[in-house]
Amino acid sequence: MGFFQKIKETFVGKSTKQNEKYVAGLDKSSASFSSKINALAARYREINDEYFDELENILIMSDVGVNMVMKIVDEIKKEVRLENIKDPHAINDIIVDKMFVIYANDSYMTTKINYAENDLTVILMVGVNGAGKTTTIAKLANKIMQEEGKKVMVAAGDTFRAGAIEQLAEWANRLNIPCVKGKEGGDPSSVIFDALEQAKAGGYDVLICDTAGRLQNKVNLMKELEKMNRIIKRVVPEGPQETLLVVDATTGQNGISQAVEFSKITDITGIVLTKMDGTAKGGIILSIKDMLNIPVKFIGLGEKIDDLQEFDLEQYIYGLCNDLME
Repeated sequence: MGFFQKIKETFVGKSTKQNEKYVAGLDKSSASFSSKINALAARYREINDEYFDELENILIMSDVGVNMVMKIVDEIKKEVRLENIKDPHAINDIIVDKMFVIYANDSYMTTKINYAENDLTVILMVGVNGAGKTTTIAKLANKIMQEEGKKVMVAAGDTFRAGAIEQLAEWANRLNIPCVKGKEGGDPSSVIFDALEQAKAGGYDVLICDTAGRLQNKVNLMKELEKMNRIIKRVVPEGPQETLLVVDATTGQNGISQAVEFSKITDITGIVLTKMDGTAKGGIILSIKDMLNIPVKFIGLGEKIDDLQEFDLEQYIYGLCNDLME
């Protein structure tokens, strides 16, 4: 059974809270992608080279990377030849299958946070200003507390951006968790050190650290992150257990370029894609996998505190392609 049929049987006509969040959050992407695929099928009486050229363009315009588009379309062509398919309307399930088999089969990728068993878990959050990093920290802290029952502290390590410290402190206040902060323009590593000491002393399970997002000054940012990592390892030898890169999905290929640049600066363990509900180009998830081979661990599907969801490939397929399944 292919992905398409499996997803249909799993989700069509059934509803869960997570399922509803994915469908609502990916509504723009689904409407755009599905309408283009259906319009393409309506324009052709049979599958030919021009059909495949247009299909390539649709996938590229959905922010699927060019290399991955070529792989996907080559696989679709093979299947079409093998099954001797002529009717464009009969190809939808193959398109969906090939897009996601390539994603799933390249390598095993966990979406779970790598929690320390007997020590403090340190999560370093990186990403450019404007990607939604501070809000994501709050949503992630809430998720870890609500779903894992863990005791969480946050550290305002972005001392560079005006207002970043107070923004995180305000979120922490709303969540009733401590926020360790220093002065604007101060040394971010000293903030992280203080937070590590307080988290260990207070018996906290998880410390989530904000960092500056000035990618345009890569040398300074690299030195800053290297210093933070050294300080973390002094207090928590296995830390940071996660370095999560926050990427704004609405920035498309620019967001992918940021991800590539950040991966050169520090070891990224996972991606958090924010504002997925604001983009009509849901293929960015496939593009990031193709370019970086780093797992998308969480996606932001709305503005509410519980709209940060663990990335689930099958839910994502259904959310992106449910208009093709009706």
